Amino acid sequence: MFCDSHCHPFDLLEHLGEDELESCLKGTACAASSWNRQQFEYHESLAKKALDPPLLLCFAVHPQLPAYLMRKDENSNEKNSIKEVLLPLLESLAREKRLDAVGETGFDLFNQEYRQTEKIQDEIFACHLDIALNYGLPMVIHARRAMHKIFSHAKKLNKLPAVIFHSWPGSVGEAESLLRRGVNAFFSFGSAIIKRKESQRSCAFLPAETLLFETDAPYMPLKGKAFSSWADLPFIYKAATELREEAGSPVNSLEELETRCKANFLMAFPGQ
Repeated sequence: MFCDSHCHPFDLLEHLGEDELESCLKGTACAASSWNRQQFEYHESLAKKALDPPLLLCFAVHPQLPAYLMRKDENSNEKNSIKEVLLPLLESLAREKRLDAVGETGFDLFNQEYRQTEKIQDEIFACHLDIALNYGLPMVIHARRAMHKIFSHAKKLNKLPAVIFHSWPGSVGEAESLLRRGVNAFFSFGSAIIKRKESQRSCAFLPAETLLFETDAPYMPLKGKAFSSWADLPFIYKAATELREEAGSPVNSLEELETRCKANFLMAFPGQ
């Protein structure tokens, strides 16, 4: 069984019909991320269909959302939606035990547009972290050019049941430093391990018990594809197997990696 630690089934509907999506999903354990009520309720409806393996539910305000809302017309009703709608919704979902994880949340300082909202991202992340701590939930973290911010929260992150780094952006050394600080961290890799050298090194050398894999469907397509889906997982696992085999790292066969990552997925999302 392949496991997908981060995907967006609602957004994948743009590329696949609902029947095709559900058919593609069968036999894959995955954690579905959403940032508004419509997305979450669709994912929840999928989860209630008694899928085997189950679909896990994640919710958070994406760190790119403040910048997106700043582009909107000043009179838009969406301007205050984060504080007035989305954060209260996150709190209620956690309180009602409808969540498997808080995420994806974090920081995105990739360009000037996102850096302009850094202070707002700080406030939103602090709120997400408090909710995760209060309700004992794992967090799924998005961090682009922002690892320094993650380290500044390490003392609180190490109190969470698990921290899953979506599309791990850091180095082997940074990952090891988080683990030494007591963070129960899992490092998730997608199609970037086929082309990005730093991701390849991390995937090859990090302890097998910290590895997860993902599609970020539909947003992380393999070369030559228009979108990503769960059909990409065998290729991602195969690439990871080859990297670890070449590096001489433990757990370097496809069967071993699949078994190990299934166990990791269960540990990363312990409330399932």
